[in-house]
Amino acid sequence: EVRLVESGGGLVQPGGSLRLSCAASGFNFGTRAMSWVRQAPGQGPEWASAITHDGAKTYHVDSVKGRFTISRDNAKNTVYLRMNSLKPEDTAVYYCNVPLYGVDYWGKGTLVTVSS
Repeated sequence: EVRLVESGGGLVQPGGSLRLSCAASGFNFGTRAMSWVRQAPGQGPEWASAITHDGAKTYHVDSVKGRFTISRDNAKNTVYLRMNSLKPEDTAVYYCNVPLYGVDYWGKGTLVTVSS
């Protein structure tokens, strides 16, 4: 069974930092690209960041470039999202995502609230 479990969200002031984690199981983690997708209140999902299976390449949506860093530890079956210089518009539920054989798998998400 594929499982993705996100953690690390919370309430943070503007300008603050958080590190999200996604623990994966049930598939060969080290062979799959992983993504973080976020959904702000009342809005549709937005792809935020992605990383190749070996961590060699990363991608970020323009609105988070220079502030967010995606990384992974294949020995721990975990992908991370380091978020710096957080803004109120980063407030969202953050989901870990992996496509497997044409099916998108998601975790339950972790809520990030950026507010003073």
